[in-house]
Amino acid sequence: MKELGWRAAFLSPGDDLRYVAGFTPTPDERPAYLVVTAERAGFLLPALNRAQAETETDLPIVSYGDDEAPAGALRRLCAELGVDASGVFGVGDTTRADFLLLLQSVLPEAQWQPASLAVAPLRMVKDAEEIARLERVARVTDRVVEAGLGALSPGRTEREVAHAIRDAFLREGAEEILFLGVASGPNTAFPHHHTSDRRLEAGDAVWLDIGCRIDGYASDITRMAIVGPGPDGYAEIHAIVARAVEAAFQAARPGAPLAEVDRAARRVIEEAGYGEAFVHRTGHGLGLSGHELPSVHGKNETPIEPGMVFTIEPGVYLPGRFGVRIEDVAVVGPDGARRLSRLSRDAFRVPASPGGSEAARAGRRL
Repeated sequence: MKELGWRAAFLSPGDDLRYVAGFTPTPDERPAYLVVTAERAGFLLPALNRAQAETETDLPIVSYGDDEAPAGALRRLCAELGVDASGVFGVGDTTRADFLLLLQSVLPEAQWQPASLAVAPLRMVKDAEEIARLERVARVTDRVVEAGLGALSPGRTEREVAHAIRDAFLREGAEEILFLGVASGPNTAFPHHHTSDRRLEAGDAVWLDIGCRIDGYASDITRMAIVGPGPDGYAEIHAIVARAVEAAFQAARPGAPLAEVDRAARRVIEEAGYGEAFVHRTGHGLGLSGHELPSVHGKNETPIEPGMVFTIEPGVYLPGRFGVRIEDVAVVGPDGARRLSRLSRDAFRVPASPGGSEAARAGRRL
């Protein structure tokens, strides 16, 4: 903050606040902030959250009731912390628009910058405890992927498979399910397909893209399956994408630019003749948030550091036919990157006739 010339930072409920303070208040329409200056910090909270917050923090709290306008309480907190109306301030990137409008009304002369300028460089490099939490949630998610593969069978809908994955996450103790992506057949060619009521059929490719949160930290993984023989040309595309994943992992070494991870994956796919079918970046950071910095794309020259954690998830998408994406999470150490998942990257085979769940559980692979 001193380097940026900020007078204070205002973090609203969310992952930045959780990272800085160790907890985050309940997010709703009531304005709430952690206000941090160079010397002091304090909370603005609605009164109904005060007692619980006092069990989490010994920082001063200024609160307001539901029958009060929060502007007066915010002015009191700013006065206590020595924050006046002028200067440059940081504000959380995911702050609600109405929360920012309140800040602008109370501090009308302020200039605002995204708080990620200060917080993201801290969050990008994980310590040993954070990595241990990411390892734990990855173990859980591996088991849930296997449950999802076991739920695949011709005639079942994508949504029914997603419900089975949801139930498995809950059994495993997930505190929050972040996403349940299930795509089948031509839907696999949509990188962000919205799970639908399409029924699985013989000859389909299927991807599962899922993640949850445990102990505050997130998981993210994508694995492929095929129903029966799969679509024509599937084996070739799967092999290309698998090689791209491995090339990206080999490029993820301390000191190298993040761009080189993207370029390594993209080179494999381009040399195979499918460059135009790889339509997104290679990966994104993972930690408290399912998506956070760093962004792993071809123009990010940020040097890789030990402790960085990010996904590697190249894909090839052939509209009207099928798509293949394989996603693993890379943890960078002094000598390179290792992956969190212990699952095979091979495609799981599901028999073309009903009753395929036992076969998927047995792990028949392409």
